[in-house]
Amino acid sequence: MKKILVTGAAGFIGSAIAKKLLSEGNEVVTIDNLSTGKREVIPEGCEFIEGNVYDVSIIDKLVEYKFDIIIHFAGQSSGEVSFEDPVYDLKTNTQSTVMLLDFAKKTGCKEFIYASSMSVYGDHEDPYVDELSFTKPKSFYAIGKMASEHYMRIYSGFGIKTTALRLFNVYGIGQNLDNLKQGMASIFLAQALKDNHIFVKGAKDRFRDFVYIDDVVEAVILSIGRKKGDIYDFYNVSNGEKVTVERIINTIKLNLPYDISVEYGSGTPGDQNGIYGDSSKIYNDLGWTANSIFKDGMKKMINYYANLNR
Repeated sequence: MKKILVTGAAGFIGSAIAKKLLSEGNEVVTIDNLSTGKREVIPEGCEFIEGNVYDVSIIDKLVEYKFDIIIHFAGQSSGEVSFEDPVYDLKTNTQSTVMLLDFAKKTGCKEFIYASSMSVYGDHEDPYVDELSFTKPKSFYAIGKMASEHYMRIYSGFGIKTTALRLFNVYGIGQNLDNLKQGMASIFLAQALKDNHIFVKGAKDRFRDFVYIDDVVEAVILSIGRKKGDIYDFYNVSNGEKVTVERIINTIKLNLPYDISVEYGSGTPGDQNGIYGDSSKIYNDLGWTANSIFKDGMKKMINYYANLNR
């Protein structure tokens, strides 16, 4: 049994990670400000501290714990929101990371796993990217993720094993359909279920690489105590499948029993046209591979939420 801090366990990915860790007999504590997360999704048995991870008074509350691992998945996760409030984005995604890394250093926590993002790559002429591809963030959100990775690299010099997981587009059951500024597939599905209409911000030929939530949780689990790679390392968590906006919408329309109208508008600041990822490094080092393809995962997600809304 390990004592593990999982930030953001009131959110989509954090709650799934915490649930898995608890099922394996670990002791799990979470911090969440409930800005987009929901208290009711925090798994039973997970100790909850409400507040901002970048708040000194919240970090001070952690002193009583002796964590073996910190898994940092809290933070606002929208490129669009990062332009609306770049200071808040900086605090939630970068300041929080620095504060937790420093807490780990001071308290002897030797392992730190972080939710980085495919957004650090920006756009590429060849959109199939691996970890050696150049990084050119297009949003404040992506800049914060990139900065956090560099802080992790430096803190690894203090003996903390740090792992940045560059998550591509995570989707699946448990995603918050109330948040219409994060998660392309969930935004489109939420609109279709509520209004029988999808409003798209940007062109239909943009594309994403979708990774199902169960596969993301497995990537985190395999990262814990990893033996391969450097003391600081980073990995694409990707499917390697190029999925266009038009295909997402057609998949939703195909799996719902009523007509869905579609409208296209202008894009949002910092939006990527599209990249998809090579995951051979995480396969070679950790044995991880994506098990769910988009067609199957999206059908499962659509059926779940369609039945929930009946």
